[in-house]
Amino acid sequence: MYTVLSGGVGASRFLQGLVQVVPPRDVTVISNTGDDVEMFGLYVAPDVDIVTYALAG
Repeated sequence: MYTVLSGGVGASRFLQGLVQVVPPRDVTVISNTGDDVEMFGLYVAPDVDIVTYALAG
């Protein structure tokens, strides 16, 4: 089991490489939520979105 503290583009690139060498089910990501904001009633979590997008392929 691997736990990664992530925040932004650098972490997403690291995670893309990590899941190439270890099974993705063994990776746990704790993502930064410090930059989250609500705009026009929509909750935006940029760091979480970047990591999710990168790992989705």
